[in-house]
Amino acid sequence: MIGGVSTSPAYMASPYLQARQGQTVAVKSNTPGDDLSEEEKAQVAKLKATDAKVRAHERAHAAAGGQYAGAPSYSYTRGPDGQMYATSGEVSIDISPENDPQATLQKAAQVAAAALAPADPSGADRAVAAAAQKLRLQALAELRAEKQAEQQQQEQGEKGGTTQAGAGDAYARAASQAYGAANSRLDQSIGRAIAFSV
Repeated sequence: MIGGVSTSPAYMASPYLQARQGQTVAVKSNTPGDDLSEEEKAQVAKLKATDAKVRAHERAHAAAGGQYAGAPSYSYTRGPDGQMYATSGEVSIDISPENDPQATLQKAAQVAAAALAPADPSGADRAVAAAAQKLRLQALAELRAEKQAEQQQQEQGEKGGTTQAGAGDAYARAASQAYGAANSRLDQSIGRAIAFSV
């Protein structure tokens, strides 16, 4: 040792010291994936692409669903590089009818838009869109029934009056008929859609 500087090979081999002395140094990085085989690197690339696609898909649902959609949740797979990648996901969405048929129509439109928002909607997404369509038809049936009941009430009022209970019964009958017809048409169209997609 001369002047307190060690000349041992371990100290001289330090990449920092060698670089300060102007020597070329090959330093191996410790970043994940450096020691992966080509097959593992391909698997990581595929997982990264899937992760990006899944996240974009679920974000599209959540953004379009607004107040009716929950936050995205994901299922993960650990890659050969030790990182976690989203490989599937879901967004919960409220498809229950509102108290007002007009509000239900608006909600059904937004839910259908949310279900079909991603560039590549899945079968489950299409099923939610079909459920939103059914909700829309139910709301339309209710609106028609309300309008029919109002018209009947007006006609009965012009004929010499009616009781409030009679108007309510007319509304109930009209709503039941309209709802049954809408459900029948929807069930038939969904059956065709499912048979077509299989």
